[in-house]
Amino acid sequence: MSEHGPVDPHNESASETTNIALPSMNKASEPSVIYTLSEDEKNAVRALPSGSALLIAHSGPNKGARFLLDTDESIAGRHPNADIFLDDVTVSRRHAKFSRKGETFLLSDIGSLNGTYINGDRIDEIQLNSGVQVQIGKFRLNFYQSVPNL
Repeated sequence: MSEHGPVDPHNESASETTNIALPSMNKASEPSVIYTLSEDEKNAVRALPSGSALLIAHSGPNKGARFLLDTDESIAGRHPNADIFLDDVTVSRRHAKFSRKGETFLLSDIGSLNGTYINGDRIDEIQLNSGVQVQIGKFRLNFYQSVPNL
């Protein structure tokens, strides 16, 4: 009801506007957040051992931090024993899991309160591609995978 009486929902001339948010049309696994690596960071990515990956924090409390993913499973969270320790209240104690399956890496949210995001899209589990932005709480990290030996 408006101050001028009841509003007819079928009246196209009604003065009320409804806004809706639509999900992103980007493929979450494709890089969409552009970050230019420094020469030092490029060298670190080039030097990665085969079958490993690197997370580089580009914003958040650990800006500049690097996390090597060289095991079959790495847990990211606020717990001091987490493989990737992200100390902030926006991060769950056990927030996300990075899993290596052959030559690929998967990222899974493991019941976090605030969710895990790839390029701004909330995910449950996804295969990672080099360059994607991972968001865990306030932390934004870019994922870079080693280039397989040819």
